[in-house]
Amino acid sequence: MEFIEFKNLSKNFGPKEALKNINLTIEKGKIYGLLGPNGSGKTTMIKIINDLLQPTSGEILINGREPGIESKKIISFLPERTYLNMNMKVSELIQFFKDFYDDFDEKKAIQLLHKLKIKETDQLKNMSKGTKEKVQLVMVMSRKADLYILDEPIGGVDPASRDYILETILTNFNEGSSILISTHLISDIEKILDQVIFINQGKVVLNEDADTIRKKKKTTIDKLFREEFKC
Repeated sequence: MEFIEFKNLSKNFGPKEALKNINLTIEKGKIYGLLGPNGSGKTTMIKIINDLLQPTSGEILINGREPGIESKKIISFLPERTYLNMNMKVSELIQFFKDFYDDFDEKKAIQLLHKLKIKETDQLKNMSKGTKEKVQLVMVMSRKADLYILDEPIGGVDPASRDYILETILTNFNEGSSILISTHLISDIEKILDQVIFINQGKVVLNEDADTIRKKKKTTIDKLFREEFKC
């Protein structure tokens, strides 16, 4: 089922073409990897889905409608850089999400935080960077959204924590929903991907089922990425 459709979508910043004639669909019930080198257009695409940028030409449809207030109600977004108030206590953060999002599951959030041994009285500014990122991920994954967009969800944490984060992602997203993950740590996340999108210089250069890629190319997605982009 088509959930998000990009139709001949382009985005320019002055003379620079960030996205070039993108035609792409995102279906419900799949985990997508949005992969590409720095400056490839990943962040621009994510911002357009979240209605933070407007396309220069073409269109994007979410459930058949342009992005806006209604689409924000069904998309849970984890940005690369935290937007949280570091002076907040965890209890205040929970209340913030509860007030702001009708689909926020407070009990689920508290259970996940307790697994991390994080108390409601803990203050964000006293946490390590990795713990802050885990807390923000818990908040995002505790919504009953149709789409979870995760921009570098494991980029700032140590390798020992990555498995926990991936497990949290896999076991806590709403059934029937989709996940769009953008990351440079492909070897860590490729095992959970259903579909792979490679983007480079504003163009989609690959959009294929993850298992099909491995069978056809006889290599891992990480190695294919390195060969494609010479990194």
